[in-house]
Amino acid sequence: MTTKRFRVAICGGGVGGLTCALALSRYHDIQVDVYESAAAFTEIGAGIGLWPRSWKILCALGLADDLTKVAMVPPTEQPRVAFTLRKGDQPEGASFYTLSTPGGLLAFHRPDFHGVILRHLSSQCRTHTGKRLVSYSHTSSPQPATKLYFRDGTTATCDVLIGADGVKSAVRSALARELASIVRAEGKVEEAQRLLAAGAPKWSGTVAYRALIPAEILRQRAPQHQVLNRPMLYLGENSELTVYPIARGTFINFAAFRSRYDLEGSSFDRPWVQDVSQEEVLADFDGWEPEVHALVQSLQKVNRWAIHTTSPLPTFVSGRVALLGDAAHAMMPYQGAGAGQSIEDAYVLATLLGDARTTLATIDRALCAYDAVRRPFAQRVQEASRENGLLYTLNFPGLTFDRPARRSDDEASAKLDEISSRIVTNWQWAWNTTIDGDLNRALRMLDGPMIRKRWS
Repeated sequence: MTTKRFRVAICGGGVGGLTCALALSRYHDIQVDVYESAAAFTEIGAGIGLWPRSWKILCALGLADDLTKVAMVPPTEQPRVAFTLRKGDQPEGASFYTLSTPGGLLAFHRPDFHGVILRHLSSQCRTHTGKRLVSYSHTSSPQPATKLYFRDGTTATCDVLIGADGVKSAVRSALARELASIVRAEGKVEEAQRLLAAGAPKWSGTVAYRALIPAEILRQRAPQHQVLNRPMLYLGENSELTVYPIARGTFINFAAFRSRYDLEGSSFDRPWVQDVSQEEVLADFDGWEPEVHALVQSLQKVNRWAIHTTSPLPTFVSGRVALLGDAAHAMMPYQGAGAGQSIEDAYVLATLLGDARTTLATIDRALCAYDAVRRPFAQRVQEASRENGLLYTLNFPGLTFDRPARRSDDEASAKLDEISSRIVTNWQWAWNTTIDGDLNRALRMLDGPMIRKRWS
């Protein structure tokens, strides 16, 4: 029996948590336990999109063949249309840019994607359901460890705690309280208050109508609809739709966003996810072009989601506790980057922990390297996703419209060109870069001087 170097507990069995568990299972001398709050490992939601940067990580983890079987189109390194951008909040829509990238966007039905990762988990990775974390504490006897407290009254102990428990993360909340107590002891009361506030999610002012549309239903209503064959972005004032085919073209992933930027950061006092009527969506997209109306009229069951994000933290790490995915950096969905960033977090963190140089005595060094590399990158993506949202919803300063846009209108055409240019500039990291450089830089830190931080 292999002697274990240390014990890792992962709270959260979504894409990020399971990817981290899968990546850690490559190292047989690390004990891995995954604690999921739900009664079973399931993934809610409809579609999930991945860019080449994240796809290459999944290939390295041995998932390529099985994920290819459930992808909308087979992966490729050749240029492929990722999205067509179209101004849709007018009687006659106007397509104004085709985003073609190496590999394009890989689209999956989220439960299919989640299921592939779950099936690849090693038998040595222990999974536990019905375990909602309430809090944790640090113990020092007989040796330093972290004790986990679950809602059902049970407890567990680990050497490293990874919070992958989503935007409502209990780990993030507790970590923020730890950081706040440190600065409060230094007399920095306002900074402590900011940290406490950053521990909780905040409403973005945006709601999303999400649904799966059977492709055959849309085809009957609009046989030539563009979305049957390609991903589309429909842009409009204060609103935007992201729609693309999934499940080998049998369904259309529908996500329509409605934004009130004056409410950004306020509290949302209704259920975050709620069933709504088709009529509510129709009312919000009244006056939009026929392509959009055909989509909305094809809705059968639709949920309204209140999109929540998190404020940037000064660190993703406190002691031997680390955050990843939405628990670390919940972001707006306007780059399709949330799942991909959680995969990157998971891969870098697992690789650092699994490295032979990381022992029980040097865990802190690995976690500091993770934070030094992943936090700045993920927070830049978080900000770029928000800026893309302003562009999508025609709220970016100087790029608004007071009349229908036509290519024959020089002023409108120039604005559309600048919108597409800014969107691509914000987004090109997803297909023009890889994780390799960041990962190598993090690994080099395992040999360098210890990164001393006020939070450690």
